[in-house]
Amino acid sequence: MKSSYSLIILLLLTSAISLISAHEKTNVEFIRTSCGLTTYPTLCFKSLSARAGAIQTSPKLLAQTALSVALDTTRTTSSSMVKLSKKHGMTPLEVAAMKDCLELLSDSLYELQRSLHEMNQPGSKDSRLVMRDIQTWVSSAMTDEDTCTEGFKNDLKMESVVRGKIVKAAHLTSNALALINSYASLSR
Repeated sequence: MKSSYSLIILLLLTSAISLISAHEKTNVEFIRTSCGLTTYPTLCFKSLSARAGAIQTSPKLLAQTALSVALDTTRTTSSSMVKLSKKHGMTPLEVAAMKDCLELLSDSLYELQRSLHEMNQPGSKDSRLVMRDIQTWVSSAMTDEDTCTEGFKNDLKMESVVRGKIVKAAHLTSNALALINSYASLSR
């Protein structure tokens, strides 16, 4: 009798684990498929797949999470750029370009924070208008990040250093915008 209870419990546990595994696989495939719509699908999948359990198969949670990842990365990038700006030996043009870049990153952070805040708000009087605002803000953040390197066009070495720091944040922001656009198209 005792062995039959053990067998039943073992079967139930095995079934539960299989069900959880299948559900997790569905969540991961949802992320993989959704990331296929982005400009940087490999980066998208790598940055979001570890959060598959929280995202599940929700386009809204996927867009929010992508936005959160972009915000966190942009925040880290901004801190890295502040440290780089304190490096001695920069020319006056490099100092001016760095100041502009830091201002653009600050603007980008504000736009991403504002967008994430709005996406986290429950219900809205006009959700289409809010989504258009979010799309505009994230697009602007992406432009700010891309524009950051323009002041270094005459200094290829410094431009390369800055681009190396900015590129991941810009690509994640691009991916977030693509997933937000996808979610917005479903919300109409």
